Amino acid sequence: MVDSSYTRSPWARVRAIWRVRKIFFLLIRRDLKVRYANSVLGYVWTILDPLLMSLVYWAVFSMLFGRDVPGDEPYIVFLLAGMLPWQWFNSSVSQTSKALRSSARLVRSTNLPREIWVLRAVASNAVEYLFALPVLAGFLVAFQVPIHWNMLVTLPLAFVLMAVLLSGLGLALSVLTVLVPDLYRVVQIFLRLFFYASPVLYSTERLPKDLQWVYVANPVADILQLFRSGIFPHYLNWLHVGYAAAVSTVVLALGWWVFARLERTVLKEL
Repeated sequence: MVDSSYTRSPWARVRAIWRVRKIFFLLIRRDLKVRYANSVLGYVWTILDPLLMSLVYWAVFSMLFGRDVPGDEPYIVFLLAGMLPWQWFNSSVSQTSKALRSSARLVRSTNLPREIWVLRAVASNAVEYLFALPVLAGFLVAFQVPIHWNMLVTLPLAFVLMAVLLSGLGLALSVLTVLVPDLYRVVQIFLRLFFYASPVLYSTERLPKDLQWVYVANPVADILQLFRSGIFPHYLNWLHVGYAAAVSTVVLALGWWVFARLERTVLKEL
């Protein structure tokens, strides 16, 4: 076990997490097992929710609005390419918000770095995202959509940026929701609104020119476009990628700072 001191430097905290990486991976594996322990469908639930939601939105926009489909064709592929990373974002923000409180007994009684109770939620949902990628690949084959070479760069890069952004958000929210319990409900409302404010169902290119900058300024929008750029290469904009990388790094640094500053106070509340 690692001595979890309140005065450790950021690098010392990183080293502490690295030293317990085996336990960290075991916690991720346990989370995934527990999540589907009593489920008949098991892994299928990983892809069923985004798949069904994508089919619903595809049917609504394709059948009711006809040619006014708000994204690239085939629209179902466009939807899945955005819904899968969005599910990762949505689930991680929701779960990290209550990560410390839901594991309060273990947080208090173990000497593990407290950050891992937050980071494991981000990591377990990242694994679920990877498990769902074969479904997207199946739709690419079915609709004969070509995969561009830049996916070898853009998909791993988008994956890393999303993980960095979610880690920062999760670290900050995990301690703040302990001190302000009502914040969890605010987060749930925010996520529902943010879904429509992010280009999951539509492309930012379909928005009025004077509104596009608002969505470009949203790092989640830039990361979602990066996820799609391996299939729809015209979404790749390295300036937007650089902006998303900078914002994600700042969010991670700020989130870790908030976590470290409030860790002692939070332990008294748990």
